[in-house]
Amino acid sequence: MSATTQSTDAFRVPLGEHLLESAVHAFPNLWVRLGGLETRALHARLDGIAVDRPIYVAGLARSGSTILLEVLAAQQDVAAHRYSDFPGIFTPFWWHEVQRRSPKPSAQPVERAHADGLLITPDSPEAMEEALWMAFFPSAHDPARSQVLDAQASHPSFERFYRDHLRKLLLVRGRSRYASKNNYNLTRLQYLQRLFPEARFVVPIRRPLNHIASLMKQHHLFRCGESAHRRALVHMRRVGHFEFGLDHRPINTGDPEATRQIVDLWRRGEEVRGWARYWAQLHNWLADRIAADASLARSTLVIRFEDLCQDPSATLARLFEHAQLDGDDVVHDFAGRIHAPEYYRPQFTSEERAVIAEETDAVASRFGYDREDADCEWSS
Repeated sequence: MSATTQSTDAFRVPLGEHLLESAVHAFPNLWVRLGGLETRALHARLDGIAVDRPIYVAGLARSGSTILLEVLAAQQDVAAHRYSDFPGIFTPFWWHEVQRRSPKPSAQPVERAHADGLLITPDSPEAMEEALWMAFFPSAHDPARSQVLDAQASHPSFERFYRDHLRKLLLVRGRSRYASKNNYNLTRLQYLQRLFPEARFVVPIRRPLNHIASLMKQHHLFRCGESAHRRALVHMRRVGHFEFGLDHRPINTGDPEATRQIVDLWRRGEEVRGWARYWAQLHNWLADRIAADASLARSTLVIRFEDLCQDPSATLARLFEHAQLDGDDVVHDFAGRIHAPEYYRPQFTSEERAVIAEETDAVASRFGYDREDADCEWSS
């Protein structure tokens, strides 16, 4: 079996899973109503459960968000979404009961579709909440429209549903704190802070050269995987993952023309410049928001991916301190599992490196990237 076949096999979606997902995806309003019915049925059990200082990990894909979620989810007080929560995401308590009463054999860890060495099982933490956002914000991934939700944004029905959903997830897990990995929440930080004033935000960032190399590598891999297994493309759309692949969509930070130019660069085959400009646009917007909002700045910890390599213990300790969690045991367990990448190296030409520098240097300097920092990766 070729390496390409092995990697695309990870994108295979069994027919049964596809049909079950279809039953949920085809009737989002029905499932929202069922979620409300579930909340009412659990009213007495939810009364004493509050959403206390939720932790949101949000950054451009391939910046280290999975590492950070894995670490946070290992803390005994933290509940996070798992792969197995989909497609029953709208009714987490009832879906959990169905799974509990229909046990399956223990799944062996397998490498995830990203082919980056990270082993997962159905119970591994993962970004799953985006399906909830899409049910209430149908244009959430339209590149022609701003995806920014700030402190003035309001959607009462979503806010009620979302808050109740988090309370039900805490009930299911028997935990007191919620942690989320959702890259699209990057443009919703101020909205989330209005909903949860004590929320803690964690934003991973990565050196542009290595970050863009990783993004391009994943984009190619996902295009191959989704071309070979068309149900994978449908699945990615349903869970709200548009970072790579055949339906790749950038986040519009409020400048439709700038987003259109990035899309045009990708379509013309100028991938390096397109990704570099996208990196710069997203992070420049983020830096501006943090600089202009003192409350958001206090609630946000920016973690450079490279710092995890240079001093993982200290960086993870800062993470737990910011999240207001006791993480001594977790830090000790995880710090030794972060190391320099071994499975690939950026292969840019000198001209492409110059393009990346041209597009990103000014913004990268706002995050302390004034030298050739080493890159790092994660092993499970």
